[in-house]
Amino acid sequence: MHVRLRCATLVAVAVCAAVVSAQRETFDLVIVNARIVDGTGAPARAGSLGIRKGLIARVGGVTAAQGTRVIDARGEIVAPGFVDVHTHADDLAERPDAANFIRMGVTTIVAGNCGSSALALAEALQAITDAGPAVNYATLIGHNTVRSAVMGRAQRAPTVVEMQRMKSLVFKGMAEGAVGFSTGLQYIPGTYSTAHEVIELARVASNDGGVYATHMRNEGTAVLDAVRESIHVGSMLRMPVQISHLKVDSPSRWGSSTAALALIDDAREQGVDVEADQYAYTAGSSSLSIRFPTWVLEGTNVDVAARLNDSDTWTRIKREMMQLLAERGFADLSWATVATYRANETYNGLTMKAVAQAMFGRDGADDQLESARVVMLNGGASMVYHFMTEDDVERIMRHPMVGIASDAGVVPFGSGVPHPRGMGNTVRVLGRYVRERKVISLEEAVRKMTSLPARQFRLTGRGEIRAGAAADLVIFDPTRVADLATFAAPHASPVGISHVIVNGVPAVRGGEALGTRSGQVLRRSS
Repeated sequence: MHVRLRCATLVAVAVCAAVVSAQRETFDLVIVNARIVDGTGAPARAGSLGIRKGLIARVGGVTAAQGTRVIDARGEIVAPGFVDVHTHADDLAERPDAANFIRMGVTTIVAGNCGSSALALAEALQAITDAGPAVNYATLIGHNTVRSAVMGRAQRAPTVVEMQRMKSLVFKGMAEGAVGFSTGLQYIPGTYSTAHEVIELARVASNDGGVYATHMRNEGTAVLDAVRESIHVGSMLRMPVQISHLKVDSPSRWGSSTAALALIDDAREQGVDVEADQYAYTAGSSSLSIRFPTWVLEGTNVDVAARLNDSDTWTRIKREMMQLLAERGFADLSWATVATYRANETYNGLTMKAVAQAMFGRDGADDQLESARVVMLNGGASMVYHFMTEDDVERIMRHPMVGIASDAGVVPFGSGVPHPRGMGNTVRVLGRYVRERKVISLEEAVRKMTSLPARQFRLTGRGEIRAGAAADLVIFDPTRVADLATFAAPHASPVGISHVIVNGVPAVRGGEALGTRSGQVLRRSS
């Protein structure tokens, strides 16, 4: 009896001592009264967080009295900062504030996608470090960049010497910190490559533990063949594969997402580590040049202009363009809208049908192709393409191995009429697809924007709320978070995000960006 009483007393004393010790612990920042969605997919739970020296030091059991600074998150969700692994923010050194990403709750981005990256990565990463980025930044080494450096825009296979030079550039990029290798197989010069070339170059990145991220060769009329090619690379090299912005961009193939997702499932069952990402819109964005046959774009800009200016060649080009449009289920280019055309900014925001009317006073299919020729001869344009269906978008979003990524760059506020995904992608998921349409749960949406992409890209210590992880956090009101950017008026910041924290430092407070730059350059883990 006395022994048991003594033991109970000792246990009580030990517990009390532990509680007192925890209460004495202090933190740089404390978040209290929160509902924590930790990024793993686990149900939301009530809790508190203690942050010290840029890390999450404690989850739970933290009081306001323990913090130098305190955030009361009553009625709000605390989640890991969003991880956007498909961006085109390669110019972050010139625009380090990255306000559009921060305002969306994005704390980590990956650039170098679609085969386009800096070639001298060490210098590029140092420039970003020197600029002091607002977000954490990692990059891939791009196939198109490497091929262009060695072969220009040649439409042929590389020689043995050229292949070795390309491999050396991929190896150098990986050694300088790239997290993987990317392709843009719908763009020149990547579209001129074979699967063999891609595999040989991806092998270099695979040997260094990198991921293979691919803008596939086709996302519409041959989307299933393109998915198979992507999976083949991962299967041959036993390398993680990320299919970028998975979509079905041709009305004639709408519904093919079911078969594309089945291919991913089958590959995963066979041990291929393949995942995908998507943006939460039925429109994409790319250059106008992608609408032209790839042979037209070979060589220099002078070569391209010569083809466009030769009447017989132009007749052939128009015929092939109309054939390609018909195969995809389109009658003309009226589904294409100008985002940025520097030669004549009055065309920004107009469909190609409206551009043709403005140029020629006519807007037929042939007139639209003629206007596209004029735009190409005057420097080209970036475009927004309305070519997807909501059914495919939602079906892809429900798949557990598809994450969320914006496919956006750093948006210069007020410039052009860009795709609204650059200002609203993540919050659109939370508002439209979680709260309004109930396509996925809140916990699943957060997982798709945090731990899922972070693990695939080996971004250690990011994407989860747990002790020891980086203190990258977003706090939002699930009842009002929403995107305000539209296709007509894309320069509008979202609402409902009250705080964003990057490496323990507040970047957004009360919904306003603070201009702090506490991001880090993230290099491949060795």
